[in-house]
Order: sequence, then C-alpha cells, then structure tokens
Amino acid sequence: MANKQARIIGVTGGKGGTGKSTVCSSLAYELAKDFKVLLVDADADCPNDHLLLSVKRKKLQTVEQRVPKWDFDMCVQCGLCGTVCKTNAIVSIKNKNPIFTSEQCNGCGACVLTCPQNAISWSKKAIGEIYKGENYNIDLLSGELKTNEPISEFVVNELNIIIKKIKKNYDYIIIDTAAGIHCPVIAALEMCDRAFAVTEPTPLGRHDLELILQLLKKLNIKTEIILNRADIGDKNLIYDLAEKLQIKVAVEIPYSKTIARKYAKGEPIQNESIKNILINK
Repeated sequence: MANKQARIIGVTGGKGGTGKSTVCSSLAYELAKDFKVLLVDADADCPNDHLLLSVKRKKLQTVEQRVPKWDFDMCVQCGLCGTVCKTNAIVSIKNKNPIFTSEQCNGCGACVLTCPQNAISWSKKAIGEIYKGENYNIDLLSGELKTNEPISEFVVNELNIIIKKIKKNYDYIIIDTAAGIHCPVIAALEMCDRAFAVTEPTPLGRHDLELILQLLKKLNIKTEIILNRADIGDKNLIYDLAEKLQIKVAVEIPYSKTIARKYAKGEPIQNESIKNILINK
C-alpha cells in the first residue's frame, strides 16, 4: 500500500546536459522495484523522460492561459493598450484597431487594466498539454509547452495541481525540472521535500551548480549533489564547492558507454547507488 505521505524529490541542475533526466529515469526505475512511484517530467520546454523509458504517452488534458480580447465597438482606438504591453504582443496605432499576437502574450493583464473604455475582456488560448503513461511499473506525468509559447511555468503549475490530487497514491514522486534557475524551475521545486542537483566536473558545471544551490537554499529545500560523469574532468571543482557550501556529494556516477547506449535505445539505466541515496536515509 502506498505511503500516505509521499516523499517528493526534485532532480534539478543549473546546467543543461549534465544527465538530469537520465538520473531521474534511473532513480524511478530502481525505486519502482519496491515502491509505488510517480515520475513527473516538469521540463515542459523539452520533455524527454518518456523517451528514456519508452513510454507511450496519452493526452490527459490541455493547459490554457488567459489572453485579452477586444470589443471593437467599444474601442476608441486610443493606443494605450499597446504602450503597456511589455511582451510586444499588441501593436496599437492611434486611430486604428489594435493588432494582437497571442503567441507573445503572457496574460499579465496590463492592457485590460489600462483600457479607459473597458473594451478589453478575457479569453483563453491553449499553450500546452499534460500527458500520462506507464512503463516498468512507473507512472509518468509529462508536461509539454506548445511551440512558440513563452510561459512554460503555467504548464508546470498545472502539473503541481495534479500532483496535489494524486500524491496520496504514491510512496515516491520524482520531479524532473528544467535546467537553470528561471521561473519554471522554481515552480517545479515548490512541492519538493528534498532535491538533488546533478552536475559534471567541469568549470561550467561548477559555475551553474553554485547558482542552483543558492536557489535551493533560498527555497529552504534540503539538497545534495549528484556528480555525473565523475571521471571525465576535475572532481575537485565540485568537491571544493560542496565543502564551501557545506553540501554533501551523495553519489558519483562514472562515464559509461553502456549508459550511453541504453539512453539511445530508450532503455532504463540500472544503478543501485542512485536508489540507495534515498532508501538508506
């Protein structure tokens, strides 16, 4: 029976390409041998966990965002709505009706508040989709932003709503965030009890690791480091930073051609040491 207090684990990283999704899929695979596991792909700009685990996704729901709409019978063509649009979604020339590009709109509402005639109200646009799937005894939730849409955190927020509804059904929920420290990453980490920052032993890996660790500290999330491809660079770059910030390196993962081949084939990576960083705590 699933634990009513699911442990929600974020796997994140300041730099792309460090193997974050590979670690996520491996961790989910190992945990699913003994526990009820939900893997959440919250990298809505570029989801790939379904590829790594050969999951055939099915659409669960559409994600929508509010956008303005105009009543041109009420519009006096003053041009104010265009002057306050910071994303340049509205082109407004005095004495002409505004031209609206919905793909650039983030739904901030400045145009609605500014309109002196109350000629602007709200409509909706589809900005992404939530998918579900299952393989290797792992349940998958996957968010995906539509091409040319700017705000992926809305998709991540929708994933969080779903997680809140179903988390009681799981022992572990693993959340795969996007890389970096921008808004979609923060949204994906909001529900996490604990996080692992995946990095590599390179100068750029160290630089971006420090940024994500600073963010996790501000979010007050207990964090450890996973050092991937640990034998391809200078490990001291990461261990010196870990000592400086008093954060533990939980596990080292060496470079492996076997892992690369399995990655390419969409086969799960088996690694007991990844599982043990959670089970033995």
